[in-house]
Amino acid sequence: MTSKNSTIDQDLIRQLALLLTETDLTEIEVEHEDLRIRVARNVTVAPASYQVAAAPVLAAAPAIVAAAAPAEVSLANHPGTVPSPMVGTAYRSPEPGAKPFIEIGDTVREGQTLLIVEAMKTMNQIPAPRSGVVKAIMVEDGQPVEYGEPLLIIE
Repeated sequence: MTSKNSTIDQDLIRQLALLLTETDLTEIEVEHEDLRIRVARNVTVAPASYQVAAAPVLAAAPAIVAAAAPAEVSLANHPGTVPSPMVGTAYRSPEPGAKPFIEIGDTVREGQTLLIVEAMKTMNQIPAPRSGVVKAIMVEDGQPVEYGEPLLIIE
């Protein structure tokens, strides 16, 4: 990373993303000469849990949180889950307005493109790790995603 036009070290970005996970930080920014890299993770789930749990007025609120948490965990730990291999923005179609790569209920084959994750202005096709049927899609078009975040489930 010595010149403004040099390529970005993707290993550095992966290391920064791993550091976020290990340290429970929400954001890391590295600056070197004209290059600035910011890696952040989406923490919208955690604050929502705190807000609901912190409202002692309703006795039913903790029960709702307890019921919702296992469902989220089961989706992330489902054996057919396809996780995001990088931090970026998920796109369900090859270009705006085009038909999505896949829909719930579609049969996919190993290696077929499921969606795209844009990272640092590079469109990365996410291939199916195995053949099967798409049971759930857990990201919206244009949604930011984190490394390891569940994208969809193939059974």
